Amino acid sequence: MSKKNIDFDAVKKAALGYQDDMTKFLRDLVKLYGESCGEKNKVYRIKEEMEKLGFTKTEVDPLGNILGYMGTGKELIAYDAHIDTVGIGERSNWTFDPYDGYEDETTIGGRGTSDQLGGIVSAVYGAKIMKDLDLLSDRYQVLVTGTVQEEDCDGMCWLYIIEKDGIRPKFVVSTEPTDGRIHRGQRGRMEIRVEVKGVSCHGSAPERGDNAIYKMADILQEVRDLNGKLANDDFLGKGTLAVSEIFYTSPSRCAVADGCAISIDRRMTVGETYESCIQEIAELPSVKKYGAKVTMYKYNRPSWTGEVYEQDCFFPTWVLPEEAPETQAMAAAFRNLYEEPVIDKWTFSTNGVAIMGRHNIPVVGLGPGKEAQAHAPNEITWKADLVRCAAIYSVLPMIYEQNEIANK
Repeated sequence: MSKKNIDFDAVKKAALGYQDDMTKFLRDLVKLYGESCGEKNKVYRIKEEMEKLGFTKTEVDPLGNILGYMGTGKELIAYDAHIDTVGIGERSNWTFDPYDGYEDETTIGGRGTSDQLGGIVSAVYGAKIMKDLDLLSDRYQVLVTGTVQEEDCDGMCWLYIIEKDGIRPKFVVSTEPTDGRIHRGQRGRMEIRVEVKGVSCHGSAPERGDNAIYKMADILQEVRDLNGKLANDDFLGKGTLAVSEIFYTSPSRCAVADGCAISIDRRMTVGETYESCIQEIAELPSVKKYGAKVTMYKYNRPSWTGEVYEQDCFFPTWVLPEEAPETQAMAAAFRNLYEEPVIDKWTFSTNGVAIMGRHNIPVVGLGPGKEAQAHAPNEITWKADLVRCAAIYSVLPMIYEQNEIANK
């Protein structure tokens, strides 16, 4: 394999030749919608497409992830795309039907087009081009995964693949949208709950009780101020926190609240751990004064198959070095087909939190679409992105293997 030349012009031509097929496939997936735990119809549509294109093997694991293999090599290179979407939010903010979508000469619209159904489309057709142009060896085979429940609990699907299915690739390409760039890291995150107790009484004599909402008001000011004091990293940026939810308990609207809780969305940069993030909240003066309880949420929602794989809502920071062989192989693939790439990082979180963050399997990112389209009304992606990503995906395993051989 090391002496085989890649015909990059043939690769680009093949990818462009599949543009209409990729567009149809993506539009079919949009019409099947499917938020977290409701992905079944998309799973079987992807399986159908993989089998039509001649994948070596396809299977649906017990959690409901769709796994498609191309080639017969002994080691795996995986391409991951989560196939669940968020909801549509306020319908009046959409100028077209989010679940019917549309296409014009250059774009495809619909919920999930950028985040991130376009990724599974490009990965499936990238594997097809590998087969068409004989770009796989007996060393590596490709695994394309359509993973579930990422929007609910990023990474849980890959914890299942690694820990329960027993699959451990050499490295993984995340096909989350990257704005035409290569991404090699992201901040981590965790979901924290702060809960404070009070004593209820009749609202006509509030002095008889102990109002939990007033206690939480003090805590909230300190949490807000803490955001400005968090650690910063030159590459990933600053750690952040935001109060995302507030809850209360009270016997009635005519009573003093006897309980109040908040949820905190904590984004973690390099050097921060879940222990340090819990501790910094626990050490706030009002948290200590009122004996508030600080905990991490757990996720245990059943998948569409009914399988439950509980985990803490902790999603570690990860960074792949720019000089890593996976980053360099992706950059070479990009450069040989198109132009010199920009190497950057995601603002949001991906399944890399489990793959590299917990299991230290390298992750490198390239995906069709743009981050700003994620979770937004009038979501779109670009046909040219689907084509470019499929082409780059198709040559990556061969370039990676050739680089391995050259560097021995």
